Amino acid sequence: MRTALLLLSVGWMGGCNSAPAAMGPGVGGGGGSDGGAGGMCASAASFHGDTISAPDNAWTWIPVAGNKCRDGSDTGIGVRTNPASDKLIVYLEGGGACFQGTSCFSNPTYFDASSFESIKTRVTGIFDFTNAANPFKDWNFVYVPYCTGDVHAGNADGVDVPGGGPLAQHFVGYGNMTRGLQRLVPTFDKVTQVVLSGSSAGGFGAAFNYQQVAQAFCPRPVTLIDDSGPPMTDQYLAACLQKRWRDLWQLDTVLPADCTDCRDAEGGGLVNYIPYLAAKYPDVQLGLISSDKDSVIPRFYGFGENMCAMLDQGGGTMTPDEFNAGLLDLRANFLSKSTNWGSFFISSTQHTWLGSNSFYRTTTTDGVAMADWVTGLITTHTSANVGP
Repeated sequence: MRTALLLLSVGWMGGCNSAPAAMGPGVGGGGGSDGGAGGMCASAASFHGDTISAPDNAWTWIPVAGNKCRDGSDTGIGVRTNPASDKLIVYLEGGGACFQGTSCFSNPTYFDASSFESIKTRVTGIFDFTNAANPFKDWNFVYVPYCTGDVHAGNADGVDVPGGGPLAQHFVGYGNMTRGLQRLVPTFDKVTQVVLSGSSAGGFGAAFNYQQVAQAFCPRPVTLIDDSGPPMTDQYLAACLQKRWRDLWQLDTVLPADCTDCRDAEGGGLVNYIPYLAAKYPDVQLGLISSDKDSVIPRFYGFGENMCAMLDQGGGTMTPDEFNAGLLDLRANFLSKSTNWGSFFISSTQHTWLGSNSFYRTTTTDGVAMADWVTGLITTHTSANVGP
């Protein structure tokens, strides 16, 4: 976020399944109930649109009809095509979240062609296409900007934000992704492998959008890399805070209908999306990167402290020890229970890694380099839990 929350922007929350319940603009696509190894691929018509024409090996801004930011302004996506590659990475930008006054006023409200100019010159982390250690240096690349304040997962239009927040906000990140896919699928119809990634709010968004992206590109495998967007159990991520997000952004309309454990009466249960994805897509790799002392996510989760007593007055702060305990609980009781979930935890306070040159310099205490771990995830298709 642009303030404490906006620090999230230095970057949230196999098998194929049946077509989404409704894929029209701004409508959630979480209704598919078939899936896993025996599921059906989505209808090609669900993700059919005009192909993208852009110069090769150069960033190009592509307006997407119907896509908008939370202030109602038009937006689009950035693409960098390489006709010599049959691989595609889709990266979701981070940038905080809008769910009460403080968070909203420090959250980006627009992203247009001029905003993309700074991205075009970015040459750090996985955006450095000259670095031989970059596993994505020769891939087709898509940049999904973040200006909806809903971790790319909202399905609510014209919403008033409680706690002194702005009025008539457009939380339409999920629909933006749907319309983007309608352009991307026909454009990259020859790819054999897809990686869906994102940092911070974009990491959460990559997870929330995984099912519709997997449907769109099915039967081609889609690997998930969530950078610094760790979901946690209700003990650490308060159910009342989850409920605020659910109600404000209408998350339940985009979560898969058959993920019944993802919803409970108190509003919690989002962490159960982790085993749901592993079970429904058993033949793909799913990965989470996080610092064990992340300096930003604890502030985000701190709005739920003391049963959300200070939610609309600025929130509290989860302590570093609480965050670390929640992260270790996530690994022990969720990630490590599935053979296709892997995690890379590093002893650090740094928030987000994929877009930083630290991506190449970072090695765990047991000698595993982050860049090598990601390379293994996408090339040898091995998932491992490494780090503290």
